[in-house]
Amino acid sequence: MDSRSSPAVKPSTCQPLSTSFLGGAVAGVSVDIALYPLDTLKTRLQSQYGFWNSGGFKGIYKGVGPTSIGSPLSGGLFFGTYEAVKKVLPAEIPEHYYPVVHMCSASFAEIVCCVVKVPMEIVKQRRQASYKNMSSIQILISAVKREGVYGLYRGYGSTVLRDIPFSVIEFPIWEWLKKTWKTKTQRELSAVEVAVCGAVAGGVAAALTTPLDVVKTQIMLSENVSARHTTSPSISSFMRSIYRQHGFTRLFAGFVPRITMIMLGGGIFFGVYDESCKLVNQHVS
Repeated sequence: MDSRSSPAVKPSTCQPLSTSFLGGAVAGVSVDIALYPLDTLKTRLQSQYGFWNSGGFKGIYKGVGPTSIGSPLSGGLFFGTYEAVKKVLPAEIPEHYYPVVHMCSASFAEIVCCVVKVPMEIVKQRRQASYKNMSSIQILISAVKREGVYGLYRGYGSTVLRDIPFSVIEFPIWEWLKKTWKTKTQRELSAVEVAVCGAVAGGVAAALTTPLDVVKTQIMLSENVSARHTTSPSISSFMRSIYRQHGFTRLFAGFVPRITMIMLGGGIFFGVYDESCKLVNQHVS
């Protein structure tokens, strides 16, 4: 029988959702704290205010407070949702549809986790870019005073439209690399091997989505954008404006630190997630 049309058991979702949530929480905070200096430099390179005006190499841990608070919840929501979506799919799925399963699961996960991620990112990036030297609390209060609740979600659309393509590229590659490696070795992968798969997948996704990341950063740093700038046309307008004013290369500002950060981050994130889930399962059992 043609293997492409034969039914196959759907991608593994045997672990409890609580395990995925806890593993994602640990992975999220681990990678964000470990790579925070690189993230700061990337944000400043992409800032419309210029690298040096945004702080240069000084204060590279500015904004780490909100990150350490929001990252565990964001990471937990992502992996909890990712596994939950896979659980509600039919019991048997043809194997050649696995990438679609992973794309859909990752897309839903991004939409959910961005509810927490976006306010955290706004505060973090404005602190990283030396935004009027305001504290995290002052930035939150200022955002709400100026624009209400929307002030906390400036750039939600651009973040989702950056992160969904990123995850749609990253997760099928990650899952495929794990499956291929496991098939060749005929054993379960170690956390280090899972991390290598995550680093490769993250690097590919980061390279292809850098222009979206540049646009997202500038929207979040700007106060002179109306509420409708979270929609797709406004994102396109931002991209065209950057291109007209600074040329094509500006759309890839921060390319090297972004690739470096996400390859390292992918390794840490997926490796820590895998190991954390194993430890949780061992403890629970």
